[in-house]
Amino acid sequence: MKQYFIAPILAVLFLLVINSCQKQTDNDPAPVIPKSTKDSVPVAKAPADTTISLPVNSVTLTGSGTDATGHIIGYLWTQVSGPSEATIVNESSAIASFKGLIAGTYKFQFAVIDDNGLTGLASVSVIVKPATMVTLTLQPANNPGESNVGIWNGGDFSNHTSIEEPLAAWTKDSFPVVIRNLLKFDLSSIPANATIVSANLQLYSDTIPQNGDLIHANYGTDNSVLIQQVATNWDVTSLTWFNQPAGLTANQVTIPSTTQPFLNVNVDVKGLVAPMVSSGANYGFKLQLKNEVEYTSRIFCSSYYSDATRHPKLVVQYIKN
Repeated sequence: MKQYFIAPILAVLFLLVINSCQKQTDNDPAPVIPKSTKDSVPVAKAPADTTISLPVNSVTLTGSGTDATGHIIGYLWTQVSGPSEATIVNESSAIASFKGLIAGTYKFQFAVIDDNGLTGLASVSVIVKPATMVTLTLQPANNPGESNVGIWNGGDFSNHTSIEEPLAAWTKDSFPVVIRNLLKFDLSSIPANATIVSANLQLYSDTIPQNGDLIHANYGTDNSVLIQQVATNWDVTSLTWFNQPAGLTANQVTIPSTTQPFLNVNVDVKGLVAPMVSSGANYGFKLQLKNEVEYTSRIFCSSYYSDATRHPKLVVQYIKN
C-alpha cells in the first residue's frame, strides 16, 4: 500500500525557511524570546470519519487549527493510505476535495503549521462503499403492453392477444401479409436518475409456430430483426397497422439473421432502456424484420403463451443515485 510522507516534510521545510526570512532583516537583529515563554505545538483538528457510497466518488473535508502562542500560517492535506491514489484539490487549504475514490478505506492526514515552524497533525478516514445494484426482472403474463400489428391484403390484420410474436412477411390465401410487434414493460419502479448498468431482452422461439410455414420459427435468407425504441404513446385498444407508432433509429439494436429453425435470443437493450427511464417516456420496443420480403420470419412466444417461462423477459440492473 502506498505511503505519502515526502510532501508534508518538504512543505514544512519550505514554511520554516519563509518564517526564518520573515523574522530577520539585514538591519534588525533576531528578536529575543524571553526564556519564560515556550512555543506550543499547534493543534490540528480533522473532521470526523465519513462514509460515502458509489457512484458518489468524491468528498470535501474541512480541517482547522489553533495555536496558543502563535498563528497558523499554513495547511497541508496528504494521503496516507487507500486502495488507490486520490486526486486532492486545494491540498494547501483548510478545505480540500478528494476525487476519484473507489471502494475501500482511505486515510488522509491534515497538517497545520504555525509561524514558529511547528506542525500539528490529525487524520481522518473516508470509507467508500460499493454501489448497491438493484436487479429488476420483468416477465409478465397477458401483458397489456404487448400487441401485434399487421396488414393483410391491404387491410388491418392486428392481433392484441396473440400467443406469439410473429415477425413475418408471408402470404395468406395468396395475399401478402406483414406482421410487427410492440412490447412495453413497466419500468416505473426505476428512479429517473438511476444509472442503468445493463438491460437485456430475452425472447423465446415458438417451437409450434402458427405463422410462417407453420414448421420453423426462423425462415428466410435474411431474417434479422430490428428492435427500436417506440417514439410516441399508443393505446392497445385502438392500435392498428395504420396508426402504429414509429420507431426511433437512434440506438436501435439488430438481432442477427440465423439459419437455425429455432433460436432463443438474449439482446442487450441498455441503449434503449436508459432513455426510457431518464425521460419518463416509456413507450416500449418496436420489433420488425429488417427486410420485410415475402417468406421471411422470426416467430417468438408472446406473454399470452401457455408456458410462462417462455414469455418475453426484460432484466434491468441499475444503481440508485
